[in-house]
Amino acid sequence: MSDRPELTIVIPCLNEAKTIAGCLAQARTFLTRSRVVGEIVVADNGSTDGSQAIAEAYGARVIEIPQRGYGSALIGGIRAARGTYVIMGDSDGSHDLNALEPFVDKLREGYELVIGNRFKGGIKPNAMSALHRYLGNPVLSAIGRLFFHSPCGDFHCGLRGFHRGAILGLDLQAPGMEFASEMVVKATINKLRITEVPTTMWPDGRGRPPHLRSWRDGWRHLRFMLLFSPCWLFLYPGFVLFVAGLLGMAWLLPQPRRVGSIIVDIHTLFYASLAVVVGFQSMLLWVFTKIYGAREGIVPPDSWFRSAIGVFTLEVGLITAAVLLLIGVALGVYAVGWSVASGFGPIDPTEVMRLVIPSGTAILLACQIGYSSFFISVLEIRATRVAETKEPGRAARAA
Repeated sequence: MSDRPELTIVIPCLNEAKTIAGCLAQARTFLTRSRVVGEIVVADNGSTDGSQAIAEAYGARVIEIPQRGYGSALIGGIRAARGTYVIMGDSDGSHDLNALEPFVDKLREGYELVIGNRFKGGIKPNAMSALHRYLGNPVLSAIGRLFFHSPCGDFHCGLRGFHRGAILGLDLQAPGMEFASEMVVKATINKLRITEVPTTMWPDGRGRPPHLRSWRDGWRHLRFMLLFSPCWLFLYPGFVLFVAGLLGMAWLLPQPRRVGSIIVDIHTLFYASLAVVVGFQSMLLWVFTKIYGAREGIVPPDSWFRSAIGVFTLEVGLITAAVLLLIGVALGVYAVGWSVASGFGPIDPTEVMRLVIPSGTAILLACQIGYSSFFISVLEIRATRVAETKEPGRAARAA
């Protein structure tokens, strides 16, 4: 084994005594046959069945990872790897670690992330459950492509290769199964060169239930993608609610409407107002997330967004809030005046609520805009300070 291998094969392990030997034998055969200078690292996550001894007997370097989780094991293994390139593969026998040439070839071509695609390479009988094959993997992969414009058709294939330095630069953190999505999402956001190669999936050879929990881990993958896509989480739903609410209010403010045999009146007007307020708040959360996410490297920089934030300054926000507040108060005063004019006697609630509902909506929007303008200014001040404190370090590295 060379002190500076070109390739490290990282295999996560948690009580895999039944299958780990076969996986290591395949990996060793590949390295010998292909003449790739490499090493094998087993990232053990607390096995109690003797998997570590088996791995060492096959010449693997065993790294103990105390923090439980698929992602934690792989992060530890990648950090311990010495190769320029890393190929990770599961220890359950579902991946053929003797057929890694396509991954190495693509990495040598300059791709920074090479992902196996089991749907193109073939899934052997009983290798993947129907739930995962026809619902879980296709749906989550489709959502990932929609949200992030990723080229990957199989987001969750555990057999993948990458340039170690490029992946370490992504600062991957997910401790569980969502690590697979985190790698693809962050690589796409950071514009790494990504490609796929067909790979075959074989049946799990352990003869026991897998560590994967379908619904729990599926939700964790979906949750991760939503958190990294503020547009789909906050902006698009908020915009739809806001516009639908505005249209509903504009339609119902003049008078009740008839839809077939149903009279639509102030009750629907109230919910339209609620949609406006909730939708607007959701869009504000998108703004907050974009500012914070860009600063922390969670979402990519957006020049259009930065320009828009530069136009809508604190002063512009406060003026807008003041105008809406005056409109809301004026409508409220008019509603009270109407009550006074009637001598505080019985009045038609439907007519008064046509003033009270838009009044309350305008006041709520004014408060949201005013307070949010201050909060955005706080985020911007902190971002400037962070940039200033980091600048000397950048200058030192450049020197």
